[in-house]
Amino acid sequence: MKTTTRVVVIGGGVVGCSVLYHLTKLGWSDVMLLERSELTSGSTWHAAGGFHTLNGDTNMAALQGYTIRLYRELEELTGLSCGLHHVGGVTLADNRDRFDMLLAERAKHRFMGLETEIVSPEEIAKIAPITNTQGVIGGLYDPLDGHLDPSGTTQAYAKAARMGGAEIELHCMVKETNQRPDGTWDVVTDKGTIHAEHVVNAGGLWAREVGAMAGVYLPLHPMAHQYLVTEDIPEIYERDAEHPHVMDPAGESYLRQEGRGLCIGFYEQQAEAWAVDGTPWTFGHELLPDDFDKITDSVAFAYNRFPVLERAGVKSVIHGPFTFAPDGNPLVGPVPGLRNYWSACGVMAGFSQGGGVGLTLAQWMIEGEPERDVFAMDVARFGDWIGPGYTLPKVVENYQKRFSVSYPNEELPAARPNRTTPMYDIFTSMGAVWGQQFGLEVANYFAQGDEPTYETPSFRRSDAFDATAREVKAVREAVGINETHNFGKYRVTGANARAWLDRIMAGRIPKPGRLSLTPMLSSKGKLIGDFTVSCLSETEFQVTASYGAQAFHMRWFDMNAADGVRVDNISDSRTGFQIAGPKAREVLAACTRSDISDMKFMDIRRLIVGMTDCLVQRVSYTGDLGYEIFCDATAQRQLWSTLWTAGQPHGMQSFGMRAMMSLRLDRFFGSWMSEFSPDYTPAETGLDRFIAWKKDADFIGRAPAEAERAAGPARKLCAFVVEADDADVQAYEPIWLNGAVVGFCTSGGYSHWTGQSVAQGFLPVDSIAPGLDVEIEILGQMRPAKLVDGALWDPDGARMRG
Repeated sequence: MKTTTRVVVIGGGVVGCSVLYHLTKLGWSDVMLLERSELTSGSTWHAAGGFHTLNGDTNMAALQGYTIRLYRELEELTGLSCGLHHVGGVTLADNRDRFDMLLAERAKHRFMGLETEIVSPEEIAKIAPITNTQGVIGGLYDPLDGHLDPSGTTQAYAKAARMGGAEIELHCMVKETNQRPDGTWDVVTDKGTIHAEHVVNAGGLWAREVGAMAGVYLPLHPMAHQYLVTEDIPEIYERDAEHPHVMDPAGESYLRQEGRGLCIGFYEQQAEAWAVDGTPWTFGHELLPDDFDKITDSVAFAYNRFPVLERAGVKSVIHGPFTFAPDGNPLVGPVPGLRNYWSACGVMAGFSQGGGVGLTLAQWMIEGEPERDVFAMDVARFGDWIGPGYTLPKVVENYQKRFSVSYPNEELPAARPNRTTPMYDIFTSMGAVWGQQFGLEVANYFAQGDEPTYETPSFRRSDAFDATAREVKAVREAVGINETHNFGKYRVTGANARAWLDRIMAGRIPKPGRLSLTPMLSSKGKLIGDFTVSCLSETEFQVTASYGAQAFHMRWFDMNAADGVRVDNISDSRTGFQIAGPKAREVLAACTRSDISDMKFMDIRRLIVGMTDCLVQRVSYTGDLGYEIFCDATAQRQLWSTLWTAGQPHGMQSFGMRAMMSLRLDRFFGSWMSEFSPDYTPAETGLDRFIAWKKDADFIGRAPAEAERAAGPARKLCAFVVEADDADVQAYEPIWLNGAVVGFCTSGGYSHWTGQSVAQGFLPVDSIAPGLDVEIEILGQMRPAKLVDGALWDPDGARMRG
């Protein structure tokens, strides 16, 4: 066994072997994998081996498509069989909501190039004849669905990696991972110590324990999952072709052919967490005891859906653990706070996602960033606030909802409330209906009178529609107030603070007393942040961005740290309120002895508001006259009392995120992870207008941004008014022109103030023209839409700037 290497991958399941292979594929041959037992020990060996492309996140779906297409390549490269069965699969819908979800997914697939198809009950009966279609209203057919041999596939990855120069050491137990001062690692094993530049945690069931060796908590948990294999069934073995997969969300089951019988697995409501206090190192190729009691209801439902099961005996029961993260997606990427330590774990759907995970991580390590936005599986999507007490109930909830409808407005209840601001009880008493972001409770709207105190999940306009309209009206006609807690906030200080910001941010860094808007770019010129920079002095700045991207952004700041600069995350210690609307200036003036009449748009000042020392910014995401008022969290309740009391004579009302997202549509303001994400560039999104091209700083991403500026982007973000019915654009709906899909939507909704359904999305530059008529597919319906050039309200910004 060699004692020095560039990369040590810990864990010999399908994910670890995929990472190892992709590192060699992209050019790193001095890599090795350590496995304490045999390859496939852990979850891999007892997996059902199914694969599919269906995923609510389009980038995850694309990576799953890559994984599936990779298997033929592996077979050709290695000469080993992955045991591929491309049999196709159909997902059933027995109610309108489930069918709406399938319609939304099919629409996404159009611009992704996936050939899925909506099918009728009659067509389902032909595709999957053992299915009782009574009560089924339709389904989604995917020809790429199938299954494989888990062991053979893992061995193919391993052989391909070895062919690329990788070394695999079996029966090698990792005992410690210790970081040296230079950022490299000593990986201590029972066979000796290996010095490595990088460590990849692909520990699977043991990822928590492996992470703990480096002082890292990874939010994942194993769940006990059970599937059955039947005896021979004539309706199966007498067919001319293999029976396709059937996913039945109503029955929480998936079914496929296994030999001459069937394999059926369940995501039952009586979910069982396994190894709560840690996975035993002695566990490996064992199974858990059979537990039919927890799947009794699921089996009964399956007997009705697939009557042949009732006549078939059970040949074997596979009951074993798989790891899940709180939201069900993998944990991939550089672990925040550690240098050269990478996560590739929590991949519960290893044979759908393992190839994509391996490719993504290898690109990240070798090229500095992945080719696409992978925030949905970025380990940095969770912050340092998360712990086992939160992870466990969320993982159980996710397991239970594995086959449930995922609504765009759904707020899941497990482990909530978890983190709250000082306003939580006050807002609750005012009728707040809560959502959450990054573990923090955020008011979606405030129910009054007979308005619903629970927003019913839906793909269509929800029952919060009227409450949202009322709050929008209050902002536009008088003044509204909400919290600023949903901003990520960072304090940048030091003698070199300005120079550092000039390098990190692509835009202009403002003078004292002013703020600016600026994109933050990756080395390849992709958007990785949409920031407001406020200059308090030449050595102190406040920068704000999306609250949910804190760990993501802090990781980038740490990776690009410089002497003479300190960056502190003050997202929770500095909070406050936004007030917006035509009466906002009068309210603020009534709360301070300072003269604010000369406070211009994008000015910042330190003001005493009531009794509270505040930082006040003349800017508002509502697009209206407004102020962001920041204070220490301990003073927030006092600040509230001051603003609320002063606001009542002016008709002040509280408003939540539902109204905020409607208000921003009036001016087509973009939103982080919708219009702005690592998938897009400044020129594509229009954020290039905030780049300081003339500044004397070699900001990160400058060269590719300038190259794109010279060549021009191939696509651009556009705004549309849509002739919608009872459902508005959410995201990723295809845009049709002359009978072909030419673009896709990034976000949309209903503009309550202008009374219009609106959308934003990308079109090819050569298709864009004022007033262009297109169609947007919403839940299977083609809706006419018209491209618009300017904002729907206050187009010249007179109110916002006045």
